Amino acid sequence: MDYIKTEATNQNDTKLRSLTVIKADGEKCSFYPYKINLVIEALTDETDVQEKLKQQIFERLSSFEEELTSKDIRDSFKAVLSEMDRGDLVASYDQYRLKDEAKWQAAINPSTKLNQLFDKSDTVVHENANKDSNVFSTRRDLTAGMVGKSLGLTMMPETVGKAHLRGDIHYHDLDYSPMTEMTNCCLIDFKGMLNNGFKIGNADVEPPKSIQTATAQMSQIIANVASSQYGGCSADRTDELLAPFAKLNFEKHLADAKHWIAPDKQEAFAKEKTKKDIYDAMQALEYEINTLFSSNGQTPFTTVGFGLGRSWIEREIQSAILKVRIKGLGKQHRTAIFPKLIYTLKKGLNLKPDDPNYDIKQLAIECATKRMYPDILMYDKIIELTGSFKAPMGCRSFLQGWHDENGKEVNSGRMNLGVVTINLPRIAIESHGDKAVFWEILQDRLEIAKKALLNKVDRCKQAKPKNAPILYQYGAFGKRLKDTDSVDELFTHRRATVSLGYIGLYEVGTEFYGPDWEHNQTAHKFTVSIVKCLHDYCAKWEDQYDYHFSVYSTPAESLTDTFCELDTKKFGKINDITSKEYYTNSFHYDVRKNPTPFEKLAFEEAYPKYAAGGFIHYCEYPNLKQNPAALEAVWDWAYDHVGYLGTNTSIDHCYKCGFDGDFKPTAKGFECPECGNRDPKTCDVVKRTCGYLGNPQIRPMVHGRHEEIASRVKNMRLGDMNDGGNSKN
Repeated sequence: MDYIKTEATNQNDTKLRSLTVIKADGEKCSFYPYKINLVIEALTDETDVQEKLKQQIFERLSSFEEELTSKDIRDSFKAVLSEMDRGDLVASYDQYRLKDEAKWQAAINPSTKLNQLFDKSDTVVHENANKDSNVFSTRRDLTAGMVGKSLGLTMMPETVGKAHLRGDIHYHDLDYSPMTEMTNCCLIDFKGMLNNGFKIGNADVEPPKSIQTATAQMSQIIANVASSQYGGCSADRTDELLAPFAKLNFEKHLADAKHWIAPDKQEAFAKEKTKKDIYDAMQALEYEINTLFSSNGQTPFTTVGFGLGRSWIEREIQSAILKVRIKGLGKQHRTAIFPKLIYTLKKGLNLKPDDPNYDIKQLAIECATKRMYPDILMYDKIIELTGSFKAPMGCRSFLQGWHDENGKEVNSGRMNLGVVTINLPRIAIESHGDKAVFWEILQDRLEIAKKALLNKVDRCKQAKPKNAPILYQYGAFGKRLKDTDSVDELFTHRRATVSLGYIGLYEVGTEFYGPDWEHNQTAHKFTVSIVKCLHDYCAKWEDQYDYHFSVYSTPAESLTDTFCELDTKKFGKINDITSKEYYTNSFHYDVRKNPTPFEKLAFEEAYPKYAAGGFIHYCEYPNLKQNPAALEAVWDWAYDHVGYLGTNTSIDHCYKCGFDGDFKPTAKGFECPECGNRDPKTCDVVKRTCGYLGNPQIRPMVHGRHEEIASRVKNMRLGDMNDGGNSKN
């Protein structure tokens, strides 16, 4: 991994890099000279003093042979400062350490976190746009989560816990893991459960005999799975999954028709009845999902993938899913937040006007212009990037292609064990524009992230099948384990994923090349090499541990705020980096700029090759309802360029004055630009918060995400969109 190599500046530097540091808790790690520089910079801004300190401390530390302790480093610091007659800096150094330790002790004290929750000073109140903290069940979950966050820090290596607390990395979902042995997101094996039956609570559930019963069972499965894990759950190829049950409806109606209908009209009668059954079933599924609450007090994060079926029944299911979404929920026909809809485009099936399912594509385009969903999967590109075709788990987490011991490809029934994200902008800031230092710091953070990910794997392995029967014993995870079986047989040999996330490539590029680096090929290659570095480390860990370590382009709903806020406190306001008050999601183009959709996607398409464990692209549009052809032009162009594409368009609606478009972001929330309405009862505001949609009027988001949404500029100039991306202006 050549990009990790750094040049030793002198003999002492070479010696220091070979040392091993023994931490206070006995953990061993490599010595990284950059850490000395960071402490020195925190102590004083006197350049001459900094250089003298650095030289003398490195000389003292180089006298150690193979190992030294954290105490040795502290003693060396204080000895050099005393020799320089800088008692003031000795006091500052002691204060620095005591403050750091006090912060750690407060973080692992459940009372501290609970007090923050109860006085609403903690961002957890708004960190999940799908949670209403006013609801009792959600409050209970948040209360338990605060205890989980405190105790969870003590259940991982201390270096990992402190790195999380500092903001070097983020150990996701600390309110659930590692305190409990829960897994993250999954592709539910609905086919196995519906065809073979399953059990929930005290009830043995038999295979359904109609599509209405099948969708009712799906909603029950979703509720129970969502209560047994902490991430999103997905239904893959839903039209193909449900078609056999709709066929049972058709056969029943056909049998009835033989008693009452003329022979030449029997099949048409049965088809019409079946079509209504399908629509009613899909409408019921949408309503049931939106009225469900999991045990953690939120609507289950649910994704429905569809679009590959060819039979008339499968086509009818596809059509019903889209028509139900277009109609909207309730008397006001509001945009449904869940389930997330993902429609698949495939050459020869639905791309061109002479393809058999082209009419369904047109319906999908209409739906996207009115409801933002469906997002789009490009069949061939998904196989190229991930090794097989499947919907993502939750909003963007992709499984890699995998075959079982019999050589059978398996996607449904697999899962993710958790995510740890690296704060890339911080590394860039700390490197002061020196790429050698950047790679050195990144290497250190990767080692910490690896420890964190292994901790997630180890905790998940400690679960017992009886801890989550719906997952392990009744089929959601694809196999039905006995009480005495190890859950690890569902994780190991790369069946499950565990994900290394990242955030803020735009800010990294800005630190090294300035804020307008997107058209600088050297800058672009540098940021791509960073993601490749993450990929290469994951491949190495995968070979070492036999779990699939995947690179994940973190959606960062709250993390876009958290990392930036921590770095602002640490480094101050830095133009185009911390001054924006948010960090940019993963590899995305700067949201403040207005490239065409084609320019934006062309810029972003290089990254998912190395981040196939999780990714999505978005384009920002104005109101598209009168210009669906423009959206189709983007979809068609994108087919050969990206694997997964979302539509962000203006669909906010005011029921008081009738305004339809984009609500105006203000300090008090989003308001109608025509009449100033902000009442959630009389307006429908829908924004993409990360991979999922959210309604910020009903459930406000964290400050950084609000600022990021407010900064978004439309990626559309009509002439450029309608000419298929050929314009160069």
